[in-house]
Amino acid sequence: MYSGGTEKNEERYVNVKNPHLKSMKEDVLHHLNLGTATHDLPAMFGDVKFVCVGGSPWRMKEFIKYIAGQLGLASPDGEYPNLCEGTDRYAMYKIGPVLSVSHGIGVPSMSVMMHELIKLLHHAHCSDVIVVRLGTSGGIGLKPGTVVVTKQAVDATFQPQFEQWILGKPVVRGTELDAHLADELLLCGKEETIIIKFRIKIGQRNP
Repeated sequence: MYSGGTEKNEERYVNVKNPHLKSMKEDVLHHLNLGTATHDLPAMFGDVKFVCVGGSPWRMKEFIKYIAGQLGLASPDGEYPNLCEGTDRYAMYKIGPVLSVSHGIGVPSMSVMMHELIKLLHHAHCSDVIVVRLGTSGGIGLKPGTVVVTKQAVDATFQPQFEQWILGKPVVRGTELDAHLADELLLCGKEETIIIKFRIKIGQRNP
């Protein structure tokens, strides 16, 4: 996810196109148990470059443990604090520039989390952020255990679009994902430096 940017700075900041945010004395990210008045969001999250989200809180905690080991930042006691502690809605873990967040089941739950997550990244002044969803995948003709990098998501009618009703009007957006990022992820599975080799395929909708 790349958003924002200025002519004077090549860095691309996460930009929320809501003019009312600037006039708010406090923005409470209720479902994450975080807020602009209660937490120093730039200090806590300003270095985030990669956000990985998935359904299960347990999986996202195990994921951050794995990433911590890969980055050489493993906790001596094996514990990683839940930054959303105090709420039972979502779980959030961070190690270095990587943020791992659970989103529950289904689009409604994910939408609530993403709404507050994007505002969190905005308030923290994060730039050049890449967001990836991790989850169970299925595919025709693929061996079990294959890692699928999605190129295009589809709706319930198998169309590459996502429809939302906003202020009584339908808003339809395309679901083509970042092709350059997909290629980079594909190459990651072929790196000689990784310990575990993965079977990686690009997943897309057949015509």
